Amino acid sequence: MQIVMITLLSILSSCKQEQDYKPTLDTTIQYIIPEESAPHEGTWLQWPHQYQYGSTYRNRLDATWINMTKALVEGEKVHIIAYDAAEEERIKGLLTEAGVSLSHIDFNNYPTDDVWVRDNGPIYVHDRQGQLVIEDWGFNGWGEKADYQNCDQIPAKIANNQAFKRIDLNNLMINEGGAIEIDGRGTLLATKSAILNNNRNPGMTQRQAEEIFTKYLGTKHFIWLDGKAGLEITDMHIDGFARFANPGTIVTMGEEDLLEWEVSAKDIRTLYAAKDVQNKPYNLVKLPLTVSNVVTTYGKNLGYRGSYVNYYIANNCVLVPNYNDPNDAVANGLIQRLYPDRKLIGIDVRNLYANGGMIHCVTQQQPQ
Repeated sequence: MQIVMITLLSILSSCKQEQDYKPTLDTTIQYIIPEESAPHEGTWLQWPHQYQYGSTYRNRLDATWINMTKALVEGEKVHIIAYDAAEEERIKGLLTEAGVSLSHIDFNNYPTDDVWVRDNGPIYVHDRQGQLVIEDWGFNGWGEKADYQNCDQIPAKIANNQAFKRIDLNNLMINEGGAIEIDGRGTLLATKSAILNNNRNPGMTQRQAEEIFTKYLGTKHFIWLDGKAGLEITDMHIDGFARFANPGTIVTMGEEDLLEWEVSAKDIRTLYAAKDVQNKPYNLVKLPLTVSNVVTTYGKNLGYRGSYVNYYIANNCVLVPNYNDPNDAVANGLIQRLYPDRKLIGIDVRNLYANGGMIHCVTQQQPQ
């Protein structure tokens, strides 16, 4: 595997205004993260359970996890994290009743605090020899807003079970998977509010964050939006409103919808003008929000509209959040055209959305 190397000098030259900055890290690329659409060995899911928020919470989410699993097993392995052996048996019963074969499912019994494996789970990268390793970034419940001690241990447990080399970054940086988007050609897209926030990384500068990302993810070009701290629990993760569909395309929303999402006019201008590592503008695909405010299956009106940007690219399908809304068909059609060789499957996320997330938030890919 040929690895492009980037020197400290090239990073320094891109930010000459910070003359007094003294880097402490070797910023040579050591690891490269594959883009999401690269071939998967499997997908990780943390199944909802009753031990944190009760059985009603769990029962309202089961159907979404069943439907995701049913879709994913057709093209890759599904690694399910069950809270304990009793939960594993319960999940097996649900899947069997739904006609889902267990032959491509791997069960792991680890206590978790919640379902958001995108943010707390392992991030798989290739080292300079092309070997797959697990990076274990720090996770602190989005700035200690929620319990996190169990979820923070998940990458280490998976690495131990899979006998993968583990890169322990817990003391280097708090970084949730949903806070970053990678185009596969060296560009990272993120909001400052979800990373350069004192509730995650107190005192960290943009330059320091870039050096860390360069070394451990292989990104050398950065598109930073300001974001909005305190808007919701994640402090405005990027994957709710802007994603890389492929190396040349950003999927986002129209200006009015972004403003409703509380993305600032400044951030919208930055996003729409974004260019890749070769200074080429990205193609923009703008998905709508739902026509109406989302109403859960149990009748609760959430008071806000739903985003379709938070989808997940699997080996032979694309899982797209759906809301029983007229714009489901519109968004599904736009996304399907981006992935003509993959089957688009709409997943009802209305009950999950009541807790703040969609499909991308609860999936994590394991590359081949």
